Amino acid sequence: MTGNLEYDLYVLGAIGLLTVCSFLTRAGYLLFGDHIPLTESVRSALRYAPTAALVGIVVPELLPWTESGPVVDIRVLAALAAILVFWRTRSTVMVIVGGMIAYWILKALSGLF
Repeated sequence: MTGNLEYDLYVLGAIGLLTVCSFLTRAGYLLFGDHIPLTESVRSALRYAPTAALVGIVVPELLPWTESGPVVDIRVLAALAAILVFWRTRSTVMVIVGGMIAYWILKALSGLF
């Protein structure tokens, strides 16, 4: 709280409205899903939503974009190692462990040179 009542009420009101909007958009389908049937094409498109969200989070983290293009560093190599681990084991835990071990090894090796 800043002590400026008008500003504080504005900030608290914005937080409250964003909370209500977030709740309505997230809970809307659970509350009204039975009354609004989805077509088969929408259902098939929603199957790819988790993958698209994951790609949207992971790719910008692995390949940060600069004016000259994406920056490739050891995180990309560790991600490729994690992909190979998944390809061989199909285990989520092993992907995390293998990717982190590859990252730590690559980071240690890059510090030596």
